[in-house]
Amino acid sequence: MNKGRVSTAILLIGLGLWYLAVAVSPFVTEIAYGRTTWPLQIIGLGVLFYLAGIFALNPAMFIPGTIIAGIGGLLYYQNLTGDWGSWAYAWSLIPGFVGIGLIIFGAFKRKMGPVIGGLWNICVSLVLFSIFGSVFGKIPYADKLWPIVLVVLGLFILVGAFKKK
Repeated sequence: MNKGRVSTAILLIGLGLWYLAVAVSPFVTEIAYGRTTWPLQIIGLGVLFYLAGIFALNPAMFIPGTIIAGIGGLLYYQNLTGDWGSWAYAWSLIPGFVGIGLIIFGAFKRKMGPVIGGLWNICVSLVLFSIFGSVFGKIPYADKLWPIVLVVLGLFILVGAFKKK
C-alpha cells in the first residue's frame, strides 16, 4: 500500500464531502461560514489529517494535523474574544504544535527521537510565548516565568552535557 497516496485520497474525499455538505445543508453552511464558527473548518481540516493518518497507517500525518488544528484553535479563540492582537505572541505556539505532533508520531512509531524532539519544540515554544507575551503585556506573570524557564532549560542542558554517550 502506498501510504502517501492513500492519505492524499482520504484528504481529498474528506474535503469533497465537507464542501458538498456545505453546498446542500444550511446548517453546515452556517458552521462553515458563520461569524463565530468559521475557524472550526480549520480545526476540522486538522482532524481530517488525523483521520488520514489513522486510516492510511501513516502517523506522519499527525504532525501537520496538529499544526493545522492548533492554528484553528488559536483563530477560534481570537475570533470569539476579538483579541486579534494576540497574534503578536500567539504565533510562538506553532513550534509547540509541531512538538505535540512529533510526540504523537513518536508514540505511534514507538521511537523516542521524535518524542524528545517534540519536547524540545514545546519548551522552545513556551519560552518564546512567555517572552513575547511578557513584552506585549498580555500574559500575567510572564515577566517572572520566562527567566525561570530559561534557568530550568539551562540546567537541563548542563545535566545532559555530563552524561556519558
